[in-house]
Amino acid sequence: MAAPPPAERPRLSELISAISLAIDLATGQPMEHALRTCRLATSLARELGLDPGTTSDVYYVALLRFLGCTADAPEMAHLAGGDNLEFFAGFAPVYMGSTAEGLRAVVRGAGRGQPPARRARLVVETLRASRSEVSHCEVGARLAARLGLGSGVVEALGHAYERWDGRGLPDGLAGEAVPVAVRVVVVARDAVLWQRLAGAQVALDVLARRRGAAYDPAVVDAVPVVGLPDDGRSPWDDVLAAEPAPVARMDPDGVDRALAAVGDFTDLRSTWTRGRSAQLTRTVGRAGEACGLAGTDLATLRRAALVADVGTVGVPAGVWQHTGPLDVAATERVRLHPYLSERVLGRCTGLEAVAAVAGAHHERLDGSGYHRGTAGGRLSRSARLLAEADVWTALGEDRPHRPALSPARARDLLWAEATGGRLDPAAAEAVLAASEGTTVHRSIPRPAGLSDREVEVLRLIARGHSNREVAGRLWISAKTVGHHVEHIYAKVGVSTRPAAALFAMENGLLDE
Repeated sequence: MAAPPPAERPRLSELISAISLAIDLATGQPMEHALRTCRLATSLARELGLDPGTTSDVYYVALLRFLGCTADAPEMAHLAGGDNLEFFAGFAPVYMGSTAEGLRAVVRGAGRGQPPARRARLVVETLRASRSEVSHCEVGARLAARLGLGSGVVEALGHAYERWDGRGLPDGLAGEAVPVAVRVVVVARDAVLWQRLAGAQVALDVLARRRGAAYDPAVVDAVPVVGLPDDGRSPWDDVLAAEPAPVARMDPDGVDRALAAVGDFTDLRSTWTRGRSAQLTRTVGRAGEACGLAGTDLATLRRAALVADVGTVGVPAGVWQHTGPLDVAATERVRLHPYLSERVLGRCTGLEAVAAVAGAHHERLDGSGYHRGTAGGRLSRSARLLAEADVWTALGEDRPHRPALSPARARDLLWAEATGGRLDPAAAEAVLAASEGTTVHRSIPRPAGLSDREVEVLRLIARGHSNREVAGRLWISAKTVGHHVEHIYAKVGVSTRPAAALFAMENGLLDE
């Protein structure tokens, strides 16, 4: 199929804006929070007289500053007592504040709802995990590069938590050593946040109090000149109109690469989901080919598989890690995630068909699925295939509440769903046939010069296992595991486990 002419290709800014909606969900903020930040940050960049290239960096960093926020979602859920989203949202107003403000937020948020003794332990653990943002920076930078963004954006996201006074992360940069895009965006984000929480005057007071500490004084001084918009309108059109020239557009391969990055952003939310989107895409792609899908229809199906679960980031990570039956409230939040996926993706021109298929991946032929309860003939062939492949993938996953099922047991359960009228028998046949070819067999050499043993260790730490647990599984000492981890980090070019896990996902190392 011939590529569309440049003028008809989707705008990069539109896809990034849609991704920002998912980031809002993953950080416990209302959707369009990052869009409002972008609108203000871009105005500030222009008021400050920044050149077009730097203004473009500001624009994209404002939308993606928290792109790495899923990196440590399981750990944050543990520390928060289950709800990492509530913890993230509660900490947001004080993150660039004083140490005392941060301590109070930790005491309020860590271990909420847990017994006093356990909550006290979790507070201490949270304080010890104070550098977890480093993983956000590493993961965010890697994902931004895959989205097709330039070196200025990638570098800025790698320093997303730096402060003017040098007390930020990951490197403690100070003053003008902090990337200018970060200096502008941290002010814009907090101005938007505090305006929503307490009004424009309080927002300006907070900026003034932190001027010269967390914030660049010049950026703070530009805020009253630009003003804080409070018109209640959706900022979506304003943000697209504010995109610095030249307008960047994506070819089909670029769209696929970007959506694969979104899939990995999503899969990081839990240790057991890492690599899931890529595996699901391979299975459903083969099943679609077997059913005669081709061209645009097959591309839409594969893209929907990559991003079908993006709405899951709007569900607390503790829910996905839960080992027992879910209560009513948690169940309803889980059932909401296809709706969130559809809402995020549907805002991007050119992805409407992808959004429709993704939003239907938990529907069932008898109307018992969610989120719409769509039944029978109203479900497209693509939606049926994706639903079937999603069930098959789930049955083979090691989940917190049960181990992975054997292939024979999984086949029996899948056929029971099909013969029982919930799933499509034809789709079941295609998925089962496709599943026989989804195992990836790698040959030497390994990526980045990793040894076979290092790959074994990497797979296990990517799944959340401690050094001691890895040692027990591989019959080696914990000290030896530690040496392997150090070597892996050096070869891969990372310093945190989530970034190493992302490398493993990018290179298909979790599929073996």
